[in-house]
Amino acid sequence: MAEPSSSATTAKSDAETEELLDRMLTRLAFCEDSKFEALLSKLIPFTLSSLSSNSTAVRNKVLEILSHVNKRVKHRHDIMLPLNELWNLYMGANASPMVKNFCVVYIEMAFEHAHIMEKENMAPLLVANISKVPLQHQEIMLRIATKVIGECHANGIGEDVAVKYRLVNNFEDRGLFMEFCLHLMLYQQPSQGGGGPPGLSVAQSKRVVGKHPLTSDVLLTRKLGILNVIEAMELDSEIVYPIYLVASADCQEQVINRGEELLKKKAFNANLDDSNLLSKLFLLFNGTLEAENIAPEYRVNPGNVVLKIKLMSVFCRSITAANSFPATLQCIFGCIYGNGTTSRLKQLGMEFSVWVFKHAKIDQLKFMGPVILNGILKLLDIRLNSESDAIAREMKSFSFQAIGLLAQRLPHLFRDKVDLALRLFGALKEEAQSLRQVILEAASSLATAYKDATAGLLMHLETVLLENSQVEQNEVRFCAVRWSTSLFGFQHCASRYICMLGAADSRLDIREMALEGLFPVKDEVRSTGQNHMPLKYPKFAEMLHFILNQEPKLLDSSYMRGQKLLFPSAVYVAMIRFLLKCFEAELEENNSVGASSEFLSSVAKMCSLLEHAMSFEGSVELHATASKTLITIGSYLPEMIASHYAPKISWLKQLLSNVNWDTRESAARLLGIACSALPSHASSDLICELVSSISRTSNIRFELYHGTLCAMGYVTADFVSRIPAVPETTLHIVLRCLTHVAMSETATLASVAIQSLGHIGLCMPLPPLMEDSRSVHVLTYLHAKLSKLLSGDDNKAVQKIVIALGHICAKETSTSHLNTAIDLIFSLSRSKVEDILFAAGEALAFLWGSVPVTADVILKTNFSTLSMTSNFLMEDASLSSLKHRLDGNSQANEDYHVEVRETITRKLFDVLLYSSRKEERCAGTVWLLSLTMYSGRHSSIQQMLPEIQEAFSTLLGDQSELTQELACHGMSIVYELGDASMKKDLVDALVTNLTGSGKKKRAIKLVEDSEVFQEGVIGRSPNGGKLTTYKELCSLANDMGQPELIYKFMDLANYQASLNSKRGAAFGFSKIAKLAGDALQPHLRLLIPRLFRYQYDPDKNVQDAMAHIWKSLVADPKRIIYQHLDIIIDDLIIQSGSRLWRSREGSCLALADIIQGRKFDEVKNHLKNIWIATFRAMDDIKETVRNAGDKLCHTVMSLTIRLCDCSLTEISDASATMDIVLPLLLADGMLSKVETVRKSSIKVIMKLAKGAGLALRPHLSDLVCCMLESLSSLEDQGLNYVEMHAASAGIHTEKLENLRVSISKSSPMWETLDLCINTVNQETLDHLVPRLAYLVQSGVGLNTRVGIANFISLLVQKVGADIKPFTSMLLRLLFPVARDEKSAVAKRAFASACAMVLKHAGPSQVQKLIEDTAALHAGERTEQISCAILLKSYTSIASDVVSGYHAAIFPVLFVSRFEDDKHISGLFEELWEDNASGERVTVQLYLGEIVSLICEGLASSSWASKRKSAQAVCKLGEVLGDSLSTYHNILLEHLMKEIPGRLWEGKDALLYAIGALSTSCHKAISSENPMAPNTILTVVLSASMKKVKKYREVALSSLDQVIKAFGDPDFFNIAFPLLFEMCNSAASNRTGPASISNDAVKAESDVFDDSFVPLDKVLCCIMSIICVAEAKDILEQKNNLMCVFTVSFSPGYQWTVKLSAFSLIKELCSRLQSFFYDCEGTPLHSNINSFIRELFNSLSPRIIECISIVKIAQVHIAASECLLEITKLYRSLESLQWTNVAFKGELLHQYEVEKSEEAKSYLKKCIDIFENQD
Repeated sequence: MAEPSSSATTAKSDAETEELLDRMLTRLAFCEDSKFEALLSKLIPFTLSSLSSNSTAVRNKVLEILSHVNKRVKHRHDIMLPLNELWNLYMGANASPMVKNFCVVYIEMAFEHAHIMEKENMAPLLVANISKVPLQHQEIMLRIATKVIGECHANGIGEDVAVKYRLVNNFEDRGLFMEFCLHLMLYQQPSQGGGGPPGLSVAQSKRVVGKHPLTSDVLLTRKLGILNVIEAMELDSEIVYPIYLVASADCQEQVINRGEELLKKKAFNANLDDSNLLSKLFLLFNGTLEAENIAPEYRVNPGNVVLKIKLMSVFCRSITAANSFPATLQCIFGCIYGNGTTSRLKQLGMEFSVWVFKHAKIDQLKFMGPVILNGILKLLDIRLNSESDAIAREMKSFSFQAIGLLAQRLPHLFRDKVDLALRLFGALKEEAQSLRQVILEAASSLATAYKDATAGLLMHLETVLLENSQVEQNEVRFCAVRWSTSLFGFQHCASRYICMLGAADSRLDIREMALEGLFPVKDEVRSTGQNHMPLKYPKFAEMLHFILNQEPKLLDSSYMRGQKLLFPSAVYVAMIRFLLKCFEAELEENNSVGASSEFLSSVAKMCSLLEHAMSFEGSVELHATASKTLITIGSYLPEMIASHYAPKISWLKQLLSNVNWDTRESAARLLGIACSALPSHASSDLICELVSSISRTSNIRFELYHGTLCAMGYVTADFVSRIPAVPETTLHIVLRCLTHVAMSETATLASVAIQSLGHIGLCMPLPPLMEDSRSVHVLTYLHAKLSKLLSGDDNKAVQKIVIALGHICAKETSTSHLNTAIDLIFSLSRSKVEDILFAAGEALAFLWGSVPVTADVILKTNFSTLSMTSNFLMEDASLSSLKHRLDGNSQANEDYHVEVRETITRKLFDVLLYSSRKEERCAGTVWLLSLTMYSGRHSSIQQMLPEIQEAFSTLLGDQSELTQELACHGMSIVYELGDASMKKDLVDALVTNLTGSGKKKRAIKLVEDSEVFQEGVIGRSPNGGKLTTYKELCSLANDMGQPELIYKFMDLANYQASLNSKRGAAFGFSKIAKLAGDALQPHLRLLIPRLFRYQYDPDKNVQDAMAHIWKSLVADPKRIIYQHLDIIIDDLIIQSGSRLWRSREGSCLALADIIQGRKFDEVKNHLKNIWIATFRAMDDIKETVRNAGDKLCHTVMSLTIRLCDCSLTEISDASATMDIVLPLLLADGMLSKVETVRKSSIKVIMKLAKGAGLALRPHLSDLVCCMLESLSSLEDQGLNYVEMHAASAGIHTEKLENLRVSISKSSPMWETLDLCINTVNQETLDHLVPRLAYLVQSGVGLNTRVGIANFISLLVQKVGADIKPFTSMLLRLLFPVARDEKSAVAKRAFASACAMVLKHAGPSQVQKLIEDTAALHAGERTEQISCAILLKSYTSIASDVVSGYHAAIFPVLFVSRFEDDKHISGLFEELWEDNASGERVTVQLYLGEIVSLICEGLASSSWASKRKSAQAVCKLGEVLGDSLSTYHNILLEHLMKEIPGRLWEGKDALLYAIGALSTSCHKAISSENPMAPNTILTVVLSASMKKVKKYREVALSSLDQVIKAFGDPDFFNIAFPLLFEMCNSAASNRTGPASISNDAVKAESDVFDDSFVPLDKVLCCIMSIICVAEAKDILEQKNNLMCVFTVSFSPGYQWTVKLSAFSLIKELCSRLQSFFYDCEGTPLHSNINSFIRELFNSLSPRIIECISIVKIAQVHIAASECLLEITKLYRSLESLQWTNVAFKGELLHQYEVEKSEEAKSYLKKCIDIFENQD
């Protein structure tokens, strides 16, 4: 039963709907256009909703209505459609599809008709719901939205609309909108060729455009609008980046500029490694044209060329782009080989290839690498030849870079073939110079790829390198050498051969690399800190065989040395040196190999090669190297070399005359070696030949002379060591020859001769010479000559001679001869030449005995000196470096040398080591060190080790750096030589020396010339002399009259000596540390802090010394520092406050270094003390210490900021750091008197506030209060001074205050406060607000007070409703401060803060505050200003809260506008204008409250309140008119009550108020109380009788208003007598006792005073009462009126009085004329007639007279007009003959002379009237 009922109901409903629609259609047809819009707003929603009906009739009726609407609306864009209703209908849950379809059509139409504002508000709604719209409607809605965006936002977007777009936060909605915007940005107007635009498919293009094509202008506006809207939406950079990028590649300049701007400003921080972003960008670049599974119309075209270029620059900065296979590959090949590619794209494609090879993951690169490599090689082969030079060069550059990178990442691609290597070497030869460096780098990378290649491939590469090692191009040679050194091992002969060839290259870099390939740098091996395996050199025979195979002619040599060199000399040098290394390495590895025939055969070939190198063409270096190499080989294989060169004695003798010194000496040595293989007679003959070559030839060349002398020594020494020994005669011949040369020749040759004697003395004691039949020892014979030579200037000769003395004495047994030698050697003790001192030390070692060398070592090897052999001045010097080879006969000489040792010891310890002369101490140190070094194993030295240790320890503090260093070396040698107890004592002594607790050293006696300071250390004397010696210091002290000053100098010298001692101890310790090992462990805790600090000592020498010991003592610095960190920092903190500036400066620098990068746990116990030390150092008296303090401050600041940054440090550690640092910075830093400390503290606090985050909250209240107080305390005092004197300087105080506040807001303190705001939360408010409240009361200084107020405002704005618990307290404090604050700027700030708090206050608090504020308007000036400022802040900041209290505010605003103070009234006037919606409406709305407040003011005891209330009444009357009648009683009552009584300033305002009230409410006053007008008139008349001039004037003006307002005829009889009496009084004042008054009013004249009467005002009042008077009343007073006129025309009055009189006369004439006609036939008519005649006859002459007297044009015009009125009036009575006019002449004359045209026209009319009468 239910179903039929339902159907009936539906049918009925459809019928009713159809009927309703039909009525609506009828109404629509008859509707006028003006009402059509209102009808549509209701009709269209209902009509469209009716489409949900299934009834065909209903739907047809709907279509009929819609058709009618379409026709009428189509061309009428002024008719609006109901857009909101349509949208709500569309989004309705029950809307059917048909309804939605029609709604879309009309929504689109409604947008075309809508106002701009409505469009702007609706478009975000469409976007925010786009995902809820059916798919078929989405593109329509998006087109509508973008169309609106283009129309409305192309030039910008308002904040109110931007907020709505930001609400589009649904991911799907936002994604659809951004996608459509991207497509629109990509869209360009289609070309004639058809197809989709670049970057879009055909379907996407149609989706963007719709049915109507877009013009270029429309496209421009839409794109600009989209960019503005997207910017306003504040989306993530990754979302907007594609749109901005596409915009920057648009074809329209405005879009390009805007896109580039937004890219830089809004998307600069986009994550280019975001996978979603990269997929969008790759789609823009590659498109989907190649995708076969996509329909053609949906395939996306690649972007245009400009966009592709932009995209490539992005890809080359993205790691993800390099790993996006296969899109990466498609992109690269699209650039290089794609259709429409350009040279720029090809270049970018290659650049991207380089990026991919560099950053792609290996698994990705394995797929892409081979393909891209083939493409690059193909490009190099084919395409680049057709490109322009610049582009081709760039592309080739990137191509070769890519090959190099790929070789590094995928070396296996290149190992199987050598083609690419050949290509690169060929490119190095053929390509332009600018590309070769890139190719060279690629080739270097490629070399690593071939390292694991097969042997066959390496053989091929070996051939390639040999072919290219000597070509013309530098880069090719460089590459060949580089490959040789990096690709092959060190034992590879061919690669070493290439390096040999490169050693003579013209390019320095090639030479250095080649030599590095042959002789690797040892320092690099040491720097690794690991045990380095010895280099594996090639086999000597193999290397030599390879070289000879390359150049077989190397074995060719000739006796005359005339052969041609096959290589440059440098190649020979490198080759010989390397072959010698191979030779020595092989012998050291296996010493027995030297006996093999094969090895000996190779050695023979080597000798032949060396002989070949001795060609005359060879360089000096080559000859020296080859000859020394022969000696070296001879030292290993002496018999073989001796036998080999015994037959070549003649060839060797040629070399004795070589131009090179070393070559000659080597030839002489070699000759001595060869002689050992000769028979005795041959050797004897050779010696005789050598002697004869010297003695027989007088002009012998120096070179030959030198070589022969050397050969004599070596050959004779060898001969005497043989058995049988050399014949005595032969020996005497040699000695005689050598001594003769020593006595007669120059120092150079004499030294060589003595050196040869020394060589002989090494083998035997020199026999005596026979001189004058007596035997003389050689030393005795040469003593004088030796003394002379040793004191000469030839340092090298002296060195040779002194060493030769040691050699001569090595076998000597005579004590006297030995003492002679000692004396000669010790004569050099004052020499300042270091080499001479070292040579003398070596000679003393030979005298002492037990030297570590034998005669054969000296004579048959390349031995030079012991010092050169031991390298004891080098870092690695030790006794182990000396191989002790003692002679078998050394023990035989012990007895003879005992006395010599005692002599040497005595001279050293008693004379030299503790001498007052520093050069003697230096010499003693050198010689003691030499003895300890070279003879340290001797028992006598062992026994003296304690004394030697003490001497060296004392000398550590010597002034001479050389002495210090040598003493250090001596300490280490003593340590090595000593036993365990001595080693312990030595370590203890050094530790105490370093720590400053060592015992006092042995004193050195000072004499006059003892040098105490080095020159320039303490300046110069007053006369410019030096201050170095003890004598000079004593002289200066005496000259200054302060002998005790010498002790100060000595104290300073001792301090310098202590520094030197520490430095020396450090050097000694550095050597001992290598040997001491575990013995130093107990001292580390004491040493480490000192050593660390001394490394930063200001003295560079101390730094170096301590660095030496640190490196020696500490193997792992990081670990040691970590273990001893606490004691190091504690020591540094203590020393930073030391008395010594050096310690303070060094400690600061050390602290700055050690705390870098530390964690909180490492520094938590020291951080506070470090900051204290930093502040102290920054205020140090010495500048260098302050600079060090600044560096420490910078470091500790960085450390603190990092430790407090919650993003870098655990929150707990950050909080703990903040607990330590922030209170210190606030208390000691910010309040410091040192400017640098304050600035640094502020800087670090500001940075802490930026990064501390949550860790800052516990300290927020302290920080905020300190920053607020600092705003004033740290302000420049100059500004405060200027403000105090601003008035005298003419500067406005408020402007200056604004400037000060503005400066403070740009300060770091305010920036810190801004940062603090961001960390405030509910918990921090509990501590912060009370502190702020205290500051509100106690804060001083303009900036601080303004800052407090501004901070409170920002705080309330930040926390919002969380401030509610504190509003009562804040308002209670802020309001009195804002009220009483004197500074206008601070007052406004506190008012704003008060208003901000008011927004969150409770109703009762709000009411009380507003009432208290409103009450201020009745106070003093300051309170009134406070009232205005507070109310302004309330209404602008808390307008929503204040809106409920307008009844209390607006009356105050209205009344206070009338304050006398212009500034105050201006403030309230501005407030009134800003808040009153309309003056009349607002006044009417709050009229009761305003009147009540006015009445309060009138009843107040304050005159000012009375005055402004009266003025307010005037304004009310002006604004409201008769609408004020409701309150006229109360206002009139209060006004009338205040009029009587004494006068006070401003009381005249009451009179104005009465006048205004009478004007506006006269009807109500009269109707309610008919007697009230007379009362008012009486009061005003009474007021007009007062003595005060201004008050009387105002009273008369008010009287005029009252008379005019009420218009009561009775007023004439009341007012005129008094007004006439005023005129009478005025006349009396002018004329004296004479009076013009009549008898009727004379009795009342006694009540008036004779004070000033404003006659013009009186005349105006008379004119007003005449206007309302009756005719009879006027006639009764006509005499008095005539008297008034007479008085008015008196010459004593101003012209304004006359103007008033003229106006009065004209008004009187007007009234008389009306009376004349109205009273016709009555008795009054004749009286009026007579009065008119009297006026004419009496006044006309006076008027003309006035015209002639007064020269003011305004008076002339008024008088002429008045005369014309009187004439007209008189003419209307009777005719007048022109001839009877008594003033005819005067009138005509005045007409002729009148200058005013208007006055002249009036006079002309008068004349015409008279003439026409005739």
